[in-house]
Amino acid sequence: MDKTIADFWFDPSCPYTWITSRWLVEVEKVRPVEVRWHVMSLSVLNEGRDEDPEGDTEGYLWVPVRVCAAVRQEYGQQALGRLYTAMWTAGRARGTDWAGALDAALAAAGLPAELAGAGMSTAYDEAVRASHAEGIGLIGEHVGTPVVAAAGPATGGERVVFFGPVISRIPTGERAGRLWDGTLLVASTPGFHELKGVSHEEPRLDDPS
Repeated sequence: MDKTIADFWFDPSCPYTWITSRWLVEVEKVRPVEVRWHVMSLSVLNEGRDEDPEGDTEGYLWVPVRVCAAVRQEYGQQALGRLYTAMWTAGRARGTDWAGALDAALAAAGLPAELAGAGMSTAYDEAVRASHAEGIGLIGEHVGTPVVAAAGPATGGERVVFFGPVISRIPTGERAGRLWDGTLLVASTPGFHELKGVSHEEPRLDDPS
């Protein structure tokens, strides 16, 4: 059976984006979907704004996204997917310090430790910006992370693009599949712009629902 390709642009620092990514991993188990991993950057998105919504005045969020871009460029999107998983599992076990967390994440993903040095370099900034521009260019700068673009049998071959969904718990099994079906249905409706739920709750990173 042909698969629907779900291109997923993410900033690795966002916990809600992490939950959305785990939903898509669950979707792969119950629908003919293949996720492909790409980076985007809240730092790039917020450049030039009078006030940074993330409060990242020191440019801290550049560190993990640069490392992700280095892995994507040098080792491909599947390696990026492995690193992203490791950043929020093996890496998160080391705390919130990206310097220590990235060492652990790279090791868990089977990637060279020296890639951590990309986080403090501008060598991959062009790659970050290009990938970010590709994803955000599909939908516009009125959204943040993540952006999903899906095309394949489930969408009639048309490319459907949407932000989110922003969720605080990870749907599993058929719940994940139904959310995928519904999201594609809504996002592919001509003229659709926005749908919101109740106020945010804190992300439950280890609480599948």
